[in-house]
Amino acid sequence: MPTSKHIILAGCGNMGYAMLEAWISRGGIPPRNVHVVEPVEALRSRAAVTGANAYGNIDEIDPTLQPAIIVVAVKPQVIAAVLEAYRRFASSAVFVSLAAGVSIETLETCLGPCAAMRAMPNTPASIGQGMTVTFANPRVGTAQAQRAGELLAATGEVIAVSSEHLVDVATAISGSGPAYLFHFLECLASAGQALGLDRETALILARQTIRGAAEMAATREDDPEVLRREVTSPNGTTAAALEVLMGQNALMALMRDAAAAAYKRAVELSRAN
Repeated sequence: MPTSKHIILAGCGNMGYAMLEAWISRGGIPPRNVHVVEPVEALRSRAAVTGANAYGNIDEIDPTLQPAIIVVAVKPQVIAAVLEAYRRFASSAVFVSLAAGVSIETLETCLGPCAAMRAMPNTPASIGQGMTVTFANPRVGTAQAQRAGELLAATGEVIAVSSEHLVDVATAISGSGPAYLFHFLECLASAGQALGLDRETALILARQTIRGAAEMAATREDDPEVLRREVTSPNGTTAAALEVLMGQNALMALMRDAAAAAYKRAVELSRAN
């Protein structure tokens, strides 16, 4: 998405930096059009290496600058203090908050009437394979929503939801989901070790199996149930394992409980912020 519009990135920790790299390397954004505000010197220096403009605080930015998008990638507990300095942009820019659990209402309280969006990315954004879910308030215009969506798409897939509470649901599925899969990887490799494989071999088998299966699921339009059945021969080894995982809906019930716990926590954070 090559653009002559200016972008401010408030905060350049791990997720902010992943976004920055994606904009410049895959999104076609000229580095000179990106303005990173990051008080931590090491993180600011890392951002500057990309060619983006880097500042210690918002007051260092040219006061005549009129950004089209401001991406807020700071921790939820400091967002109120940080946003106070950005109120002057509220009438012209669209604000895209990556802060987990921070509601649109909170953004509007901090900034006044403004075009505001919540975005929930996940960590695979750092390799261009992320999943980001967005929700926009009514003040976000069609062009603003499109521009913000294209910006976020540099890190992977983007989907907009129709209700803000669904951002918290997405947090429990795609936001936290990579950790679930990483733990499954741990468990699968551990099972291999328990059966006699050395750790390195078990990890290679588990990693590539998950990678290949995920790629199949992503590139084929079949329902996951169809893919599962294709692997499962009657009375075979896979069927024996699935009797354990699917018996009494064991894994299904566990995943639903896990996702429900994550959703409950996301709602608690939203209310706290």
